[in-house]
Amino acid sequence: MASRQGGAGSTGVPEETGSGVQKEAGSGVPAPRGAREPRPTGPPDPSPVRFAALGDSFTEGVGDPVPGGLRGWAALLAEGVADGRRGVDFRNFAVSGAQSGDVRDRQAPAAAAFRPHLASVVVGVNDTLRRTFDLPLLARRLDEVYALLAGGGAVLLTVCLPDPGAMLGLPAPLGRPLARRQAAVNAVVHALSERYDAVHLHMGDRAWVEDRSLWSPDRLHPAERGHRTVAAGFHRLLAARGRALGPAPGLDPRRPLPGRLDSWLRLVTAGTGWLARRSTDLLPQLLCLAGAELRHAACGTGALLDRRAEEALRGALAAVQPADARTAGARAAPSGPSTAPRVSMEG
Repeated sequence: MASRQGGAGSTGVPEETGSGVQKEAGSGVPAPRGAREPRPTGPPDPSPVRFAALGDSFTEGVGDPVPGGLRGWAALLAEGVADGRRGVDFRNFAVSGAQSGDVRDRQAPAAAAFRPHLASVVVGVNDTLRRTFDLPLLARRLDEVYALLAGGGAVLLTVCLPDPGAMLGLPAPLGRPLARRQAAVNAVVHALSERYDAVHLHMGDRAWVEDRSLWSPDRLHPAERGHRTVAAGFHRLLAARGRALGPAPGLDPRRPLPGRLDSWLRLVTAGTGWLARRSTDLLPQLLCLAGAELRHAACGTGALLDRRAEEALRGALAAVQPADARTAGARAAPSGPSTAPRVSMEG
């Protein structure tokens, strides 16, 4: 039996990777690498598979309501992790609105005490929607969470996501700063997934944004079909590693899709609530960033903002290099104090 604990043209499964990630030539998205874990041999382990899910509303199950609460992709996946001979103990620690600091400080210690065999960590979008967004800090937090769970023997499950500006259809001056932020978070997740040999599901491409049947009317959370597609993608990857023994979740929704009027009403109410929550935090900064986008566009210097974002990303990735790589880099660097400035990714 699975249990829940915590604070609470793309019609199929998206592109995914198993053991690490690498860039597919010309596409800018990860492609599979060949090595897979061998299937376990010997007598089956009768103890339940312990599966912990960490993150925000994406993993909490928002967009997939069921009688009595929320379900979501992680609960759907849990049903197919084990077979009739071996059950699953599933605990969902994800909480709507969580940021990377919440996952590191509260969810990760509780999940580590559970000693999971599988642990999903999906967080970062809420960080990008705050004026306090700090890419190097987010990278260090994710590194600490991954290290804690993987160090306890868990196989990590990770996801990179579309940027919320594209999901909401924001005008380009407002959407580009959010797109840069989410692209940077995805790059950090790719790099750390490679290091910790995580099972990684790629959802950052346009196909996910354009297939509206995957998303709730609020355009921020997966609908039931989206949650099922995520669960099926992870199930396929885990099965390739011999880690999913039960049936794959079906892709077809069990509940009827909302009508056009209901979808419109939910979009208006959810969108208004989201805007109200962000109006005193992100929105003033986002308007300033949009002004910078317009100024650089008028001056023909828009590429400068992209270069700043690339430099900030390199700095964030350098901050979470393994100790031996940092030591090697220090030996190769010239002596004397560093003159590299701290780079902001936004103008």
